[in-house]
Amino acid sequence: MKRRKYKTNYGRRFKSVLRTLLITIITITMPVFSGSNALGAGAAGSPGGGISIPNINISIGGNDGTGGTAVTVQILILLTILSLAPAIVIMVTSFTRIAVVLSLLRQAIGTQQIPPNQILISLSLFITFFIMAPVWTRINSEALQPMLTNQIPQSIAFERAVVPIREFMLKQVREKDLSLFIDMSKIDEPKNITDVPTYVIIPAFMISELKTAFQIGFLLYIPFLVLDMVVASVLMSMGMLMLPPIVISLPFKIMLFVLVDGWYLIIGSIVKSFG
Repeated sequence: MKRRKYKTNYGRRFKSVLRTLLITIITITMPVFSGSNALGAGAAGSPGGGISIPNINISIGGNDGTGGTAVTVQILILLTILSLAPAIVIMVTSFTRIAVVLSLLRQAIGTQQIPPNQILISLSLFITFFIMAPVWTRINSEALQPMLTNQIPQSIAFERAVVPIREFMLKQVREKDLSLFIDMSKIDEPKNITDVPTYVIIPAFMISELKTAFQIGFLLYIPFLVLDMVVASVLMSMGMLMLPPIVISLPFKIMLFVLVDGWYLIIGSIVKSFG
């Protein structure tokens, strides 16, 4: 009987607290949602005026002159590009190869989360900016600036902007990968490389980049794997079977990587591979 009474009192107390909380919330928010007090003539500092919400007006004007691109359209294009920027950076630039190689390097050394993902991604991103700088400079001079100065329409600017990116991807793509997607797309056999659609080049470029990145990663694994095997053999000969080899080999891997100036060699080789 006492247990039931305790539960009844607890339930009533909970309902009372909940009712008080709801009344408090309604009392506080009522002036905000009342049109006469909050959004009327009453100011925030006036007594009884409640909480006033300031009016926000957003207006986008266009060009007064004839022709050219309206400011509204330019803003919409900019927002679209910003929303697609991560996918564009990953798909049509050197980011994929660099990020995969650096991730494989960290796995080969065995340092787990060192360097952190943020550092690897940031390093990959800035190296991508460095490699893609000539392409983006050409896009800016041949497509973006003429469009902003109303010298060419948007359609021509888009066609000019795609050309440098296509040339960069075609330099790195393998013919085997490109033929694979041409066959799967079921399009007519292109007479030359300019007839290949861009949506066919992009996936072929990506799998080519992945293959190249794994080839570089395999070469990076070999010296660290040899070092692991040597350390494991020494530990077995000493009878230290319970000691994990990674505990002993990790400092030697880091020392070897520093002595040969690994970051200089790897980053230099990655950048030169896009030449």
